[in-house]
Amino acid sequence: MVDLLNKEYVVIVQCDIVKQRCPGYFCEKAYYERTGGFSEYPKDKAYRVLHISCGGCCGRAVHRKLTLLKRRLKKKEDIGKDKIVVQLSSCMTKDNYHAPPCPHLDYIKTLIGRIGIDMLEDTEISEVAEKRRGEGVYDD
Repeated sequence: MVDLLNKEYVVIVQCDIVKQRCPGYFCEKAYYERTGGFSEYPKDKAYRVLHISCGGCCGRAVHRKLTLLKRRLKKKEDIGKDKIVVQLSSCMTKDNYHAPPCPHLDYIKTLIGRIGIDMLEDTEISEVAEKRRGEGVYDD
């Protein structure tokens, strides 16, 4: 369980291919309304939020980006990795109208795990996509 009360920084990671078309509106809306994958975040706590892409297949850029962010936050603001949480967007974790889940998802999770930053999954949970998952149109 991730202790969200002690976090200061949320890094939302979106699929690079999806991000070329998707502005991230629904992810941002879910964050500010604390719905979907953000429903466990305290509504009265302010976080700093950064949106990044995975960098493209195979997602290895996530490691470089998060490692650099971790070092900069520590050096410039004395914010340790224990204050950061990565939120993998639904376009990476769920079968949806964009595409099936990221084929490199387990690899990306391994990379984030090696850095030692807490990670959560999903952002916006679409009612239409949930209905389609229930109907068997989408797998997950």
